[in-house]
Amino acid sequence: MCGIIGYSGHREACGILLDGLERLEYRGYDSAGILVSDNGTFHTVKRSGRLSNLRAAVERHPLKGCCGMGHTRWATHGGPTDENAHPHGTERVMLVHNGIIENYLELRGLLTEQGYSFLSQTDTEVAACYLDYCYHGDPIDAIREALNKIEGAYAFVIMFSDHPDTIYAIRKDGPLLAALGDGENFVASDITAVISYTNRYFVLDEGEIAVVTPRRIRILGMDGKPREKAVQTVTWDIEQAQKDGYEHFMLKEIHEQPDALRHTISPRVKNGLPDWSGDGLPKDFFSRFERIQIVACGTAMHAGMIGKTIIEKLARIPVEVDIASEFRYRDPILTGNTLVIIVSQSGETADSLAALRLAKQMELSTLAIVNVAGSSIAREAEHVLYTFAGPEISVASTKAYSVQISLLYLIAFTLGQEKGLLSEEQVRVLTRQLFASAEAVRGALRLQERIEMSAKSLAGAEHLFFLGRGLDYALACEGSLKLKEVSYVHCEAYAAGELKHGTISLITEGVPVIALCTQTALLPKMLSNIKETTARGAKVFVIAKQGETISQDVADTVLLLDDFDDLFMPFPAVTVLQLIAYFTARQRGCDIDKPRNLAKSVTVE
Repeated sequence: MCGIIGYSGHREACGILLDGLERLEYRGYDSAGILVSDNGTFHTVKRSGRLSNLRAAVERHPLKGCCGMGHTRWATHGGPTDENAHPHGTERVMLVHNGIIENYLELRGLLTEQGYSFLSQTDTEVAACYLDYCYHGDPIDAIREALNKIEGAYAFVIMFSDHPDTIYAIRKDGPLLAALGDGENFVASDITAVISYTNRYFVLDEGEIAVVTPRRIRILGMDGKPREKAVQTVTWDIEQAQKDGYEHFMLKEIHEQPDALRHTISPRVKNGLPDWSGDGLPKDFFSRFERIQIVACGTAMHAGMIGKTIIEKLARIPVEVDIASEFRYRDPILTGNTLVIIVSQSGETADSLAALRLAKQMELSTLAIVNVAGSSIAREAEHVLYTFAGPEISVASTKAYSVQISLLYLIAFTLGQEKGLLSEEQVRVLTRQLFASAEAVRGALRLQERIEMSAKSLAGAEHLFFLGRGLDYALACEGSLKLKEVSYVHCEAYAAGELKHGTISLITEGVPVIALCTQTALLPKMLSNIKETTARGAKVFVIAKQGETISQDVADTVLLLDDFDDLFMPFPAVTVLQLIAYFTARQRGCDIDKPRNLAKSVTVE
């Protein structure tokens, strides 16, 4: 989820681009770059690290010109280095990009045969060079030809040296808008970047090409024909613009989960089957392992619990999940055919990094699942899988959890097939269902209004319990953590069958109980456990699937999710739990995006 800005006008572009990038830095902050065209000569400055590094470099060497583009990066392909920072391209064609080019390896091979060489590790440079390859004097024809071959998600802003005051922009999946000024015009990832200059804009639809000059903005379809767009007017302030109109980043990031899932899953599926070639994993990488050890902290550890259940069910390989802060100190017994998977959103979690280093000392194979390219864990692991969720601004992790478990599902499918337990057709069916999980999450988001109403009765609670069995127990652990993180309500998660072994003594009149009932085979057992709590006066909230019968004597409130395969219910169900946590905290007036005593990345033990 990188940030993009483009400018064509009557003023010096450099300062406008830097100011815009500063407002977009929340979208990516590991490197940044700008390009300014001086009568067709491209001048580029790029720096890794925070935007302040770029600003300092530009102050030393100012760029002159009234047309240009800028980019602040959330690294995916290639670490956060000067070379990997955008813009990328050739003497004729330069571009900035937000998204993922899925077939970049294929295009890179084709271009290498044609004599192109590459300075970076990025998929973006491949896209820029392919545009150059397609360019024969008409920018629109080149864009159309290139995008017939380029696969993936993208928002491109492109400049051609022989069209020195013109910016071209096009999107597929990635956000992009064009904004109208007075003798100057803009393109940007969102209105935040240009709100100081104009509040008039229109959003590009997929496949529309914006042609931006100081005098006007033309919108063309992929057929080259002009299109009319209705101009919108923004009334948000800058902070609201960064949040796309959501009150908090946490709510925005909950709603970003369907796109994050699609961006994470799509590059790893080819011809309907899991494909890890884009991640650099050797062929049949997973087949040699007889045991898996997952190590993580907090929300990532709860993702590991889901992964354990799915991998053991589909591949029949024993999986252990350890809290990273305990892993080193229990002198773990690990054998040479064990794969150690380290899961971390930031890639900088100190305990997880220490666990990774221990595994390497023991000469074990290590695989990192992280969201931040170039992070310590990503650099030090033998192999790394990136979760393309984009930045999480809110301290409480939401979309990172969903994309982490999506990769663990794909690993389970791969293992199941390589171990001969799943046929190719069974894996295709499972993979289609995993893709469908994004739509299941959208269905859960449609319950937001009901969840908001239900949260009103939770806001006054001093104590609260989450119950579940199987996958639902792992979800209960994450639901409990999310609620206590942001609302400060004391809550605990229990395997429902354990209630009678002591915990039920804490259930008294009016105590809220959130019961997860998404696993059809376990529903009768869950209903029995729930009745044990209602008999003691608990106020019960049930989360179940459409078609399940939950009588009034069992629950005070029932939230019904769209019917979906039990195996994939964690995706929509966790969305409901995240919304419960968010709206409970909102009712209590908490600082939702920055909960007390917590940090986004825990870099000390």
